[in-house]
Amino acid sequence: RFPPWPVVNMLTQSETKELFRRADAVCFDVDSTVIKEEGIDELAKFCGVGDAVTEMTRKAMGGSMTFKTALKERLSIIRCSREQVNKLITDHPPQLTPGIRELVERLHQRNIKVFLISGGFRCIVEHVATQLNIPLHHVYANRLKFYFNGEYAGFDESQPTAESGGKGKVISMLKEQHGFKTVVMIGDGATDLEACPPANAFVGFGGNVVRQQVKEKSSWYITSFEELLKELDKI
Repeated sequence: RFPPWPVVNMLTQSETKELFRRADAVCFDVDSTVIKEEGIDELAKFCGVGDAVTEMTRKAMGGSMTFKTALKERLSIIRCSREQVNKLITDHPPQLTPGIRELVERLHQRNIKVFLISGGFRCIVEHVATQLNIPLHHVYANRLKFYFNGEYAGFDESQPTAESGGKGKVISMLKEQHGFKTVVMIGDGATDLEACPPANAFVGFGGNVVRQQVKEKSSWYITSFEELLKELDKI
């Protein structure tokens, strides 16, 4: 039987660290990586349907259903209005993971490009990018659609981030557009791990939630951004 997971180039931990130190670009997942929570779960809680959606997020992150199916099903339960999304961001702004602000600042100082690639929602991810001084054109995420009266109208299914394998598509595109030789993906979930390749290296992040399959398949698995800062100090 074929394994359900894509085969990742198994680098050693020291090779992964070396690639991180000489990266042209670093791509971060957002939910449970750059921020402490899962944006879609927070939106569901805010709209009063938290439990049903949390269970489906768990299945999606565990790789047991396609990402687009999970996204569509969760959003059809939430059916948030534009007003609810705006109120969520105002009343419960996303909480940054400790150390991420310093890490992004350090990467920028070293002229390493930083991108946010998220299966979450652009309106929330842009808010996070602004806090971290990441340009908005470095944000790749899903777009919610609303009718003119603000009611939920679906999501933009043409975005690469709406698909399983979408993060890898974004990384391939970034390499092509910018000529990056070395791109590192950092994240907590199945969709992050499967972006390597085309990412040259993957760093698993368990600082907010540990997903066992990701931990087992990561040659370098960290629980604090402090570990990445220490690597940059070696340059």
